[in-house]
Amino acid sequence: MRLLWRMPLYWRVVVINAVVFVLGTVALALAPVTVSARVLASEAVVLAVGLTAILVVNALLLRSTLRPLDRAVRLMERVDLRMPGERLPETGAGPVAELVEAFNAMLERLEAERSASTARALAAQEAERHRIARELHDEIGQGLTAMLLGLKRAIDRAPDEVRGDLELVQQAARGSLEEVRQVARRLRPGVLEDLGLLSALAASATDLSTHSRIHVERGLASGLPDLGPDAELVVYRVAQEAMTNIARHSDADTVWLSLSRQGDNVALLVADNGRGTSGLQEGAGIRGMKERARLVGADLTVRPRPEGGTEVRLVVPIKEDADP
Repeated sequence: MRLLWRMPLYWRVVVINAVVFVLGTVALALAPVTVSARVLASEAVVLAVGLTAILVVNALLLRSTLRPLDRAVRLMERVDLRMPGERLPETGAGPVAELVEAFNAMLERLEAERSASTARALAAQEAERHRIARELHDEIGQGLTAMLLGLKRAIDRAPDEVRGDLELVQQAARGSLEEVRQVARRLRPGVLEDLGLLSALAASATDLSTHSRIHVERGLASGLPDLGPDAELVVYRVAQEAMTNIARHSDADTVWLSLSRQGDNVALLVADNGRGTSGLQEGAGIRGMKERARLVGADLTVRPRPEGGTEVRLVVPIKEDADP
């Protein structure tokens, strides 16, 4: 039997068929029945029963041999690397078991490579955000500041008939400077690096309320364990993306933002009372949030609220070496 399991799949099928046919032939040869020149009805029944038994036994033996291949095909059809973890059960031995093991190992490699490439892409994205934010602050921001200073001097020396126009230009330049600063802050969360996660979330909530007039109810618990810079950046970016989506698409007037400890996890919740949707479409924003969450071992769910609106929940595991 061990020799059979070690055979290549082709020879296993040949041996199984040969054994079944030989046993069937021997059984018919030893059976106390004869076949007339003109086959009688009773003889035809005996032959049909024998043939059926041979086919059934052969089918059962082949099914046990080839079933893992069918499972592999079905898994190949539905596998999604964005939802990792699904594997074929590794049972039995022989070439089929080796195929299952190799297929599972291939899935692990693909998931690991995809995770690594996603991490590199997100790191490059963060670096590019920092570069753009720095250029906005250092070049465009300083240029607008110099323009405001020049306009102030020009207004002080300008005649009355053009002073009003210069003041309008000054106000427009001041508004542009503030917008540049807002964009730079969104691109590079300096407050996250300088003051921590809670202050960064509070600042994002304040920005949402200021620019969209949406009331934000905050529940940011203090004394949370340190999640590490990578996980804190994921929490901040998920909250930022969720609140940006709310401001753009939800028509909400109230947002609930909370960060709390739940057992061995820290949970972020961003919910709104907007129009929501019955069939959430997973666009680039939601996929990006899920990719970020997966990199730090977190779990992200986006779903409609029973009361109306949408709920984004991120559950981040606390590091084992974190302070209680």
